[in-house]
Amino acid sequence: MKTIKYLPGIILVLFVTACGHKKGNYDASGSFEATETLVSAQATGQIEALDVIEGQQLTAGAQVGYIDTVQLSLKKQQLLASMKAVDSRSYNVSLQIAAIKQQISKQQTELSRFQNLVKSNAANQKQVDDIQASIDLLQRQLAAQTETLQNSNNSISSEAKGLAIQVQQVEDLIQKSIISSPVDGTVLAKYAEKGEIAAQGRALFKVANISLLYLRAYFTADQLDKLKLNQSVGVFSDFGKKEMRQYEGTITWISDKAEFTPRTILTKNERANLVYAVKIAVKNDGYLKIGMYGEVKLSIDK
Repeated sequence: MKTIKYLPGIILVLFVTACGHKKGNYDASGSFEATETLVSAQATGQIEALDVIEGQQLTAGAQVGYIDTVQLSLKKQQLLASMKAVDSRSYNVSLQIAAIKQQISKQQTELSRFQNLVKSNAANQKQVDDIQASIDLLQRQLAAQTETLQNSNNSISSEAKGLAIQVQQVEDLIQKSIISSPVDGTVLAKYAEKGEIAAQGRALFKVANISLLYLRAYFTADQLDKLKLNQSVGVFSDFGKKEMRQYEGTITWISDKAEFTPRTILTKNERANLVYAVKIAVKNDGYLKIGMYGEVKLSIDK
């Protein structure tokens, strides 16, 4: 969806006769259009609900339907069970190495005792050396076991993170199974019904904000020097019975490329082959409709 910045014109509804505004008095012609958003399915499955009708007013973010999520919910439960099983395999490193630490502590106490005995000539140095060698061996075993347990826990943690990511992916798919309108607007068309199968990317309905319409008018090259962005212009639309409604519009976009005059458009200089498209924002009072023709006057009647 394209977002267009604009300065909404104040609606000025003025009834005048068609005789007062002959075609030759208008500077350009065009037709009204709106910024339309095509809402498509983001998930695949059966449509369980789609509560929209043409002409309905929708609020951005409001849920209007959903696609079947049974299989996704079951997949999520399976992944959560797998995560629980993986977590149960993790080791309590402190508990696993407690026994070796106790042995080391005991040997260190013995080493201190025998060192004192050696000083009093009650024991020999070989006994001290044997105890020290035993402590060194136990410390190497402690380091090896600690590293093994930590590596195992890291592997288990990585596996658990992978499962957690899969859970998030499933949750994202479940969220995308909810059908909502991304913008405030009116439903212009509905393309699917409850019970049908939706595939990712299938159009479900079309919505547009028709409170602000854009008149796409065409001007000749010699008129460009009279146009600028945010310029106020007069916009007229024919409602039959020789009556016209006048609105104040604001120029929001001027094409930088020329194109051939559309067959259905009359410009001030009807002999011109190349024209420039211009978008004019017009606040809709409810009477303007998409596709309706409109006329432009650069000078506004007050």
